[in-house]
Amino acid sequence: MVLVDLRSDTLTRPTPGMRTAMAAAEVGDDVYGEDPTVNALEEQVAGLFGHEAAVFVPSGTMGNQICLRLVVPPAGELLCDADAHVVTYEHGGAAQHGGIQSRTVAGGLLTAEAVAAELRPEGWGTVPTAAVSVEQTHNRAGGAVHAVAVLQELRDLTAANGIKLHCDGARIWNAHVASGVPLEAYGRLFDSLSVCLSKGLGAPVGSVIVTSAALAAEARVLRKRLGGGMRQAGILAAAGLFAVDHQLERLAEDHARAATLGAQLGVTPQTNIVPLTVPDARVFAAAAREQGVLLGVVGPTRVRMVLHLDVDDVGVRHAADVLRSLLDELLADHRG
Repeated sequence: MVLVDLRSDTLTRPTPGMRTAMAAAEVGDDVYGEDPTVNALEEQVAGLFGHEAAVFVPSGTMGNQICLRLVVPPAGELLCDADAHVVTYEHGGAAQHGGIQSRTVAGGLLTAEAVAAELRPEGWGTVPTAAVSVEQTHNRAGGAVHAVAVLQELRDLTAANGIKLHCDGARIWNAHVASGVPLEAYGRLFDSLSVCLSKGLGAPVGSVIVTSAALAAEARVLRKRLGGGMRQAGILAAAGLFAVDHQLERLAEDHARAATLGAQLGVTPQTNIVPLTVPDARVFAAAAREQGVLLGVVGPTRVRMVLHLDVDDVGVRHAADVLRSLLDELLADHRG
């Protein structure tokens, strides 16, 4: 049976070239700031996004949670969309670790108009809004890309109100490749970003916090406090460097395969995530698994397929045949 794993792009495995880079990495103690490979990764990623500094962390969730604490004080308010990863898939970390109150805007992709209607200033007898978080690309919205013009409007709005703007950039690399917007153009719009190396880029571990030098220094303290201080982390950072240098532009291949799969299912994805609505997501996913296709269940009636470097054209064709057949069966049952 052909096994095509489309549950997530976190399932990517290190390529041979990446493994070679990891084995040859020069290392030191990163808590002391003495790992040259970590330092090189941080300098390169900070430069790509046009910021002063960066901090390598073990995971995107840790990166997000540290960033939120950098931009929202205890008992401050974070505003984001109702499906944002930072409030729905990070186990209440902002509340538990940062004492952060979160409030959400309905819908997926944020707009300045929707956010403006929800901002709370000081003096209303409520917690004032301290920061807004944007997810790029948006996971629950099927890998949709926030347009840079919309992000600029959000930046203008938040700056005018003295509010910070954070980016959960788990798949911002995909947004860059799909839109052609330079990474620096995205980076300059945000006070902090958490960008992931272990999804489409294919590294086994790690994300990078990108921000100012002052906030990066605070981030290192928070990283240590959360247990994220790593020692000879250059072995992992080398994978991230290899990914950025060699596996960034190839994300276009994932997008093309997602488009091929989506066309068979009546969906038009923007990047590497193909969302699909079905009557019963668990039943549909179980039926697909029996034919060698693994799907992500993201709601009672929603599944998703995520293309990544471990899925080739043969796998896409197999997945398309299986899923199209299952959809045809559902349609036939409905007509009957």
